[in-house]
Amino acid sequence: MRKVLTFTKMQGVGNDFVVVDGSDKGDWDWSALAVELCDRRFGVGADGLLVVEPTNRADLQMRMYNPDGTPDVCGNGLRCVARYALERKLVAVSRFTILTLAGTREVFVDTASSHSPVTVAMGDPRLRAVDIPMTDAGDTVLDYPLVLPNGSCISICAVNTGSSHVVTFVPELPDDERFFTVSPLVEHHEIFPERVSIMWATKVHDGFNIRIWERGAGETWGCGTGACAVGVAAVLQQLAKPGEEVQVHAKGGTLQICWSHSTGITMTGPAETVFEGTIALAL
Repeated sequence: MRKVLTFTKMQGVGNDFVVVDGSDKGDWDWSALAVELCDRRFGVGADGLLVVEPTNRADLQMRMYNPDGTPDVCGNGLRCVARYALERKLVAVSRFTILTLAGTREVFVDTASSHSPVTVAMGDPRLRAVDIPMTDAGDTVLDYPLVLPNGSCISICAVNTGSSHVVTFVPELPDDERFFTVSPLVEHHEIFPERVSIMWATKVHDGFNIRIWERGAGETWGCGTGACAVGVAAVLQQLAKPGEEVQVHAKGGTLQICWSHSTGITMTGPAETVFEGTIALAL
């Protein structure tokens, strides 16, 4: 008999997820299930699978899997899990903690606001090449000239905000030909042994417009940890001031990012339920 899974489809700035309660699922192979569930033709379709579970190290735990089954951390996913947990009374208060692969994160759901945005304290960025990881790049990666296999070169800043990213600031966002040619070359570059996501960013009057290529997923409409990486890189490259809130605009919507050495990163943005359903699993 095939297993039937109840799930919730959620999204945050266009970054969509299959969210499931894993508290009674035992030793299910979530990595394999992520591949099945995230398939947009034969599954539910999503940028990732989020599994919510109890833990004695925080109020709850979030496991996140990319569409290729690799475990990861996701800022937009954190906001979705925060709303999911509060609406389903898995927590009793609007400020609580979620354990992730990158550590424990404090979240706050603003129920007093008509839009009920979710704020996540994302902690401190990790800026050393070893934290990406990135080989043969010295210590901190800032304005690094990355030579690609096709002979082109882009300038990158590497930041780990729970997930590993490189940010490249460009005069204008790339067209499809450049985006879909260069982005996978960066993700799979030999200098990144665990692959990497790339955030293309261009400065606008109130912050940055970005285009996102996520490792294990390809182009997505939103990326919370990626938006945080853009905010951090902007401060490092003096395109924004420490402690200044910047608007990071992706295809799916806008996140508010703030970073300084003394306060860490905060990320604020929407999260909402799209629909709920059940699916008969092939595995």
